[in-house]
Formats: sequence, C-alpha cells, structure tokens
Amino acid sequence: MAAVLRSGRCFFLPTPVPRGLRPPGCCSGAMQEPPPLAARPESPGPSAAPGAAAGWLGALRFENRALRSLPLDPSEENVPRQVPGACFSRVRPSPVQSPRLVAMSLPALALLGLEPPAAGALEELEAEAALYFSGNRLLPGAEPAAHCYCGHQFGSFAGQLGDGAAMYLGEVLSPRGERWEIQLKGAGLTPFSRQADGRKVLRSSIREFLCSEAMFHLGIPTTRAGTCVTSDSKVVRDIFYDGNPKNERCTIVLRIASTFIRFGSFEIFKPTDEHTGRKGPSVNRNDIRIQMLNYVISTFYPEIQQAYSDNSVQRNAAFFREVTKRTARMVAEWQCVGFCHGVLNTDNMSIVGLTIDYGPFGFMDRYDPEHICNGSDNAGRYAYNKQPEICKWNLGKLAEALVPELPLEISELILKEEYDAEFERHYLQKMRKKLGLIHLELEDDDKLVSELLETMHLTGGDFTNTFRLLSSFLGDLDPLKLEDFLEKIATQCASMEELKVAFRPQMDPRQFSMMLMLAQSNPQLFALIGTKANINKELERIEQFSKLQQLTAADLLSRNKRHWKEWLQKYRVRLEKEIESVSNADVWNAERVKIMNSNNPKYILRNYIAQNAIEAAENGDFTEVREVLKRLENPFEETEDLTEVQEDQEEEETVAAAATCAPVTSSRLPYSSKPPLWASELCVT
Repeated sequence: MAAVLRSGRCFFLPTPVPRGLRPPGCCSGAMQEPPPLAARPESPGPSAAPGAAAGWLGALRFENRALRSLPLDPSEENVPRQVPGACFSRVRPSPVQSPRLVAMSLPALALLGLEPPAAGALEELEAEAALYFSGNRLLPGAEPAAHCYCGHQFGSFAGQLGDGAAMYLGEVLSPRGERWEIQLKGAGLTPFSRQADGRKVLRSSIREFLCSEAMFHLGIPTTRAGTCVTSDSKVVRDIFYDGNPKNERCTIVLRIASTFIRFGSFEIFKPTDEHTGRKGPSVNRNDIRIQMLNYVISTFYPEIQQAYSDNSVQRNAAFFREVTKRTARMVAEWQCVGFCHGVLNTDNMSIVGLTIDYGPFGFMDRYDPEHICNGSDNAGRYAYNKQPEICKWNLGKLAEALVPELPLEISELILKEEYDAEFERHYLQKMRKKLGLIHLELEDDDKLVSELLETMHLTGGDFTNTFRLLSSFLGDLDPLKLEDFLEKIATQCASMEELKVAFRPQMDPRQFSMMLMLAQSNPQLFALIGTKANINKELERIEQFSKLQQLTAADLLSRNKRHWKEWLQKYRVRLEKEIESVSNADVWNAERVKIMNSNNPKYILRNYIAQNAIEAAENGDFTEVREVLKRLENPFEETEDLTEVQEDQEEEETVAAAATCAPVTSSRLPYSSKPPLWASELCVT
C-alpha cells in the first residue's frame, strides 16, 4: 500500500518486508516491526458466489487459459502458507459492506467489450459494477485465484511473495478477439497475504486507479484500471506507526492487463540464496519452468513461438531479447515524463513490458536527477536517475531465473548488446519530439538534452511545465520577446521558499555531528546505522541551505534567467538548422508546436492533485476523483475548464501565486499548476 498525507512524516507499507531485507529507516526514524493488523472484518450479506450478471456485465465472456495451462495448488486452504509446485491457488473474494463506486474508466472497460451506458442508466450500471467489482458477487465464468511469485526486494531475495492482496478473476475475451486478464486488488486474504489482511484502503486505491489510467493516456505501456469501489467495511491502519491507528475503508480496484505475470514469477524455482538464506517454493521443478515459458511465449509472443517452434533455446533467447527491448523502451518513456516507480523490485516488473503495481510512485515536480519518490527508500536505490540501471539489473535476475532453459552466457550477451542501445535510442528519439527536433537527427542532440536537464536542475525548473512551455519559444532574436519568454520560464523555476524547504537539513545537528565522528572512528558500527550517501546528502543540504540564506529573491531570478538565456541560445541555433532544412518555415513551426504539445503533457498526476482527490473522497465526495480522471484522460489538451479557473485575470493571479508559493486567491489551483508549498510535506512510502 502507498499513500500520502499532509505531513512531513512517512508511514510504511503494511505488507512487511521480511526481516533483514528492509531498507534503512524512513524519514522520521528507523524502520520498526509493524504492529499486528486488525483481523479481517466480518461482513454480513451474501458470500462471493457466482450469479447471473445483469445485462451490462453479462456480456463478459471468460476463457481462463492461464488456469488451464499452468499448475494449480491442490490445496484450497486460504491461509498464509508456502505454495510449492504451483503457479496459482484458488481463492474466494471476501465480501464488503455496502460497496459503492468511487469512479470507473469507460475507456479501460471498453477493452472488455463493455459499451458506455445509455442515458439515464448510469446509476443502475454503477450499482452493478460496485456489486461485482467489489468481489461481493462473482461473474459467471470467473475463477478467482492468487498467483505465486518471488522477488528481489531492494536488491535482496525475499523468497515467496505472491498475490497477497490481488486476485485473478479470469481472462475475458473481447468482441475484437483480444484476451484481457482482470484482477481485483484488495478483495481479501490469499495464501500469500503473510501477516497482512489482503485489503487495500481508499487512499492507496485512488492513487493506483488514477495513475494506471494517467500512464495509458500519456502513451506509456501500463496495466489499466477499470473501477475503484469503496465500502463501509473497515480495516485498521496505523499510518505513522506511532500507536495511533485509525479505521479506513476497504477499497477494491479492478485491474486489467494482457497478463500480470512478472519477472518474479520465474523466481519461484530459485535455490537457497547465499545472502538471505531464502529460496523459492518450487526449487528443482524445471518442468514447471518449461510450462511457464511455453505458456508465456505462445500466448503473449506468438510470433516468436511460430518462428522458433523447433528450437527451444533460440525461442527462449528471442523471448528474452524482446522482453529486454520492451523494458528498455518502457523505462525510457518513464524518464521522459519524470515518472518514478518507487519500488522496482523484480516482482514489480512485467514479463510483457508494462508498468505494473502502482505503490509509492510519483511524478517529479522540480527537476532533480536524484529524486526519490518513495520515502522508505532511504538509500535511494530506486531514485529517478537510477531507474534505467535498476531495470537492467532486474533483467539480469530474470536471466538467472530462466537457466537452464536459456543458458546464462546467451542471455547476458543479449542484455549487454540490446538494453543500453535500445534505451538510449528510444530516449533520444522521444526527447527530440519533446524539443520539436522533427526533421534532423544530429550527433550533438543528446548534449543539448543533457544541457537542458542541467539547466532545469540549476534553476529548479518544473519538469512538466518547462517542457510544455518550450513549444512557445520562437527562437526570435528580438530582445524584448526573449525577455518576455525568460519571464515566463522563470515562473516555472523553484522559488526561494521552495528551495529552502527542499534543502532544509533533516538531521538534528547533534545527531549529525555524532554520525560524522562515528563514520571516522568506527566505520563498522556506522555501516549498521547509516550510509555514506546519506551523510553526503546531508552535507549538501547544509551547504545549499547556507547559500540560500545569503541570496535574495532578485538575485535568484537574475541567476535563473542567466542560466536559461545561455541554454536558449543553443536551442535557437539548433532550431535554425531545422529551419534551413525545410522549404516553408511557417508550416514547419506549426508542425513543431503540434508535435511538442502532443509529447509534452499539460496534466500529470501530481501528488498534491491526488491528495486533494483522496481527502474529498474520504469525506464521501467522489466528484474530484472523477474530475481528475477526466483531466488525465486528455493530458495534452490545452484548455482549462471554466469551472476550474473562472476568469483570465484569476488564472494569471493563480500562476503568479504558484510561482512564488504565495497563498492562492482563487478557489483552487489549475490542474496544470506547479505544486503549492504544502505539497512539499507529502511523503509517500
């Protein structure tokens, strides 16, 4: 589970990481053993049993190939336990009290062949969706099951993990002949729930629902979310682990993908790990590994199966090559929109190259290459700039998991030859579109991109809004027009207040002094309670904060303009080369602006936007969740709704206020605004 609160403190994932594998402490101190979770609530009403679905959902046709192709757990005991020799265990969703729909994505549900409701039928349709997609009633043909997988978490093998809160319902065949696996996330206990209760709450479910759809409409490979259903059933969550638990509503998300099989699915065969002492539940079951490869390749990579049907090693090599390329392209897309996943463990990596499992994710606001979106990732393993390398590392673990069906020397060579080249090619191709470099591909383009990002870093530029604004840069030599553009781009740079919050020292001075002395006098003891990286980061904060104390707002503005003027001169020279290669500069510019605005979103799911929607929903108002969803379904649209900003003057005041982090006089910020200052206190884990 992941969530955000208006607090500088963090809280932890309620599904605990095995002892000994946990990262160092979160923002507010060392990580502790989570307190026991409340027992699953008793839910009166009908049990989750098959029933004739009403007209709308009755059209769904199931063909559950995964359960027919992969071994099933012979036991149906639904208690936390090891599950050897099986890929799935049959389970039953646990009903909830008074399920009701928070929101639904009609584009996602259309994948299943569900048509938009007729006028006047929406209320009945929402009630039907809430009944079936809460797990209170099963659709005819659904066969609930939980998937067994393992994973490397924060670099260490954690042993059996599995679907602790998600349930496979089955595979729906659409009228177009497509096959879609549907899942309920948060529907109750499974054999893989460990110490948890198999439930999700409203805050984490809204974030996953909205981000799944946001990523799709940004053009990034992702799992989808069809519905978000909440209820009156409650579970206890001690958000800050400070002894003050609260009741939260059980909430369920309908997830949709071609498959939810992941890298960790192939790690169930791993023998005892030399570092953690853990092993997969199906060691020495190479017969199941062969079954899984046959199923995955024939179902999701049929062209590879057909091309290499008579040579399994070549087939498996081609499969691994394609997974490598898809993964490289996926993470390149992340980097180009400033998306940080937060928990890039091997169990959160899709075997078909989709973004999967939205937990402590975040879209970067102020550009910082070392941005960490997960408050419990104290060592920064999954920081923004480390995501490409971590995905490559995870592919290496997948390669190990495919032995002996794919010899390691073959997969390692594929990884070496393909991953970096595919990532760099796709990343630069996307960045050229974001900068409107549409006719020429020059050798120095990667340098121009790097210098742009460095300028953003130096000025604290808002990643999304800066790229969006560049489409209005005409490269004009007129000093007045250049100054006007510099004024605009300066509004997207970090204000003095933002920078002081960002670089505020986080350690007590006495504690920090003690850590420095300990690092010098007793390195072994220091290694147990801290890291050199954390000390260096704190030293950087202290230095930057000290410099800010001596800087005026006017000095900051002047410095930011100077940095941007230097880069814009280089950008103008590059644009002139584009103009020289075309016959009509006006036509070229119109095309440039169109391509830039279709690759640089105006709207992303910023943490503060999600938090506003969560707080409204927790008070029983789902309209903000639905409004945010509409915006995220059209992330490249230019216009604001009139209900959002009433007048041009009010919009100008809002933008100016956001630039200085001053109080906003309008009812709310536009969805495209930089985050308000309070958003810097949000902590996601």
